Amino acid sequence: MARNYASRQSALRVVRGALVVAAVTVLCYWTRLNTASVALIYLIAVVLQSLDCTFAEAAIVSVMATAALDYFFTDPVLSFSVSGPLEGITLVCLLIVTLIITRLQSRSRAEAYESKLQRANMESVYKVSQELLALTPPAVDVTAVLEPFLSAFGVAAVCLFDAATLEAYMAGSGGSELETKTRECFIAGEGAAYPELGIVVETLRARDKICGAIGFEGLRNASVTAPPLATLAVAALERARVFRAATTAAVQAETETMRSALLDALAHEFKTPLATILTAAGGLRIGGSTAPELTELAEMIETEASRLGDLTTRLLRLARVDREDLKPRLQSTELAELTRKCERRYSKLWPDRRIVIRDGHEVVDVRIDPELIGLAFSQLVENACRYSWPDTNVRIELGTSEGMGTITVWNTGPAIEMADRERIFERFYRGSEARLGAPGTGLGLYVARKIARAHGGDVVLLDTRNDEIGFRLSVPLSNAEVPDADREN
Repeated sequence: MARNYASRQSALRVVRGALVVAAVTVLCYWTRLNTASVALIYLIAVVLQSLDCTFAEAAIVSVMATAALDYFFTDPVLSFSVSGPLEGITLVCLLIVTLIITRLQSRSRAEAYESKLQRANMESVYKVSQELLALTPPAVDVTAVLEPFLSAFGVAAVCLFDAATLEAYMAGSGGSELETKTRECFIAGEGAAYPELGIVVETLRARDKICGAIGFEGLRNASVTAPPLATLAVAALERARVFRAATTAAVQAETETMRSALLDALAHEFKTPLATILTAAGGLRIGGSTAPELTELAEMIETEASRLGDLTTRLLRLARVDREDLKPRLQSTELAELTRKCERRYSKLWPDRRIVIRDGHEVVDVRIDPELIGLAFSQLVENACRYSWPDTNVRIELGTSEGMGTITVWNTGPAIEMADRERIFERFYRGSEARLGAPGTGLGLYVARKIARAHGGDVVLLDTRNDEIGFRLSVPLSNAEVPDADREN
């Protein structure tokens, strides 16, 4: 329909030009003007006609004017023949000049139209960029990114395919063809135009990689407009991803802070009632006036309350270490002394576990913060006792390796899944077996590794041997080089 309308308009302009030539012919023939004057008038008429005509339309009118000049004003009159070369040159010059002028006029008008269109496109692109930059973080999502394209360019629909999520997002009233073509161009890795559907698709590239594709339906002057719009879409898509990542990181950080604060608060709240229970149980046991059964019950209460107090204290210390930057107060310490204290303590807490120390009669002198390393080592022994089978050994081995003093804790218990071997050192993560079995916070191994690394060492999970699970804590020997950042006396 649009093509028929354009054809009718073109025909009307040609008819108008023919009427102008006819009017000039009648006027000049009636006034008996000479050939040169008539040629000049025809030239002016053709130039005026070309102001709003295409080159083809103006060329047709030029031929009409040349033919009229030859037939009515060049000897012999009323004939298309010429009497001499001068008349022929006049006709040829008129035709050439009119064609050149109409051609230049058409080109100038086309360039002016193109310039106007580009200026309008640039203004629309600038408007889109302003609207995209004005999006606040909560509103920066892929769907919101598409709305400015609709309002600024008046397209029927926009489709954006995100390679990160492998999802297509639509805005506008377009059909399924737009989404299909956008996906196909992303898979092919290059843009394409579909004039019969009024669709144009551009691939989106960021850092020399295709990150998606964007398709437009009903976009005017797509060859000029689509590339800059694709560039804006890349910037907006990357901005949306950055905001999503930042929001997720902020939520995770806030959640972990609240977890640590909650653990700290709970540990503090437990301390006061536990102290009261211990005092009361001790008073009942020492009083001696109660029945033997009550005395035994008081001793049991005192023992269990003391154990719960130790757990609460350790939980409080874990929560504090988790939140703070560690600055170890280093001093020379013998690992055997540290392990013996821990063995005596956990032998009482876990009477159904046999804690065995193998030191190889080797003096392992390390430079550590005894309180912090004691906390990390206690966590390894606590885990070994908690996750080992009853009536089995928990073996502690001392040694040295490559300038490091090592403590290895072995126990026999449920195997650690391969998928959990590294994740168990993450904050608040508990392995599948741990979640199904004994209670815990998921902080112990994370804090133990944090303490060891603050000393220049590490905590690692060793390969399983003979159904045993081993964790090794390593710290620098006293005669080893220690980074200045880790020294604080």
